[in-house]
Amino acid sequence: MGEIIKIALSGNPNVGKSTVFNALTGLKQHTGNWTGKTVDIASGEYEYKEKIYTIIDVPGTYSLTPHSKEECVSRDFLCFSEYDKILVVCDATSLERNLYFIEQVKELEKEIVVAVNLLDEAKKKGISINLDLLSYELGVTVIGLEARNNIGIEELKCVLSGKSKKQIKPIKYQKEVEDALEIVFSTIFKYNFDGLSKRWLSLRLLDGDNEFFKSLKEYMGYDIRENISVMKSVDKAYNYLNEKGIDKEELSE
Repeated sequence: MGEIIKIALSGNPNVGKSTVFNALTGLKQHTGNWTGKTVDIASGEYEYKEKIYTIIDVPGTYSLTPHSKEECVSRDFLCFSEYDKILVVCDATSLERNLYFIEQVKELEKEIVVAVNLLDEAKKKGISINLDLLSYELGVTVIGLEARNNIGIEELKCVLSGKSKKQIKPIKYQKEVEDALEIVFSTIFKYNFDGLSKRWLSLRLLDGDNEFFKSLKEYMGYDIRENISVMKSVDKAYNYLNEKGIDKEELSE
């Protein structure tokens, strides 16, 4: 058996993610209960160029800020599990609805491949997508698919087998938010967070999502809110934002 590459398969609901999963893995699939959850996770594998690729099909989600048990499982897997790459499947017929999730995933600072699926349906609606320009603007590798017709699957396997040379373009927030982010980041920078992006973690601390803190505690083994130095920096960032007329609700938006 060759080297094993683990791929997290994600995306909004109803974008053809399961079709992509089936096209990649064929009959080599199984479904199991996610540890400690009542949500099933499908996984499968395929072999390509003497390597084994394990695909984990996480539940469809619109956001990394979950509103359901399934979305919570997706968030926790993408944020805290070990894998080599994220494959985000999008719907070419309503691409703009998928971009919010892609931008959130980019903040995890993992290697990302975006597959724009349903290009045949988009063509019927007179929609044309410049995949090269989209790749440039996002700073990630983008390929087109018609997964149910098996078009683009071999190219996808080829892309997943290589190392991306793309430079992910991080989201640049308004100056006040970036300044507040720097206050938190400069404090947590000196701590070890087991491979988590410290910029992303700084954003989540400012976000103040209690469910996220619970998942983070499970991952790290302690509650980060017990770290006085870190929480002082969060309070300092909030005070700065309040001085600039930005409250927590506006920050979240």
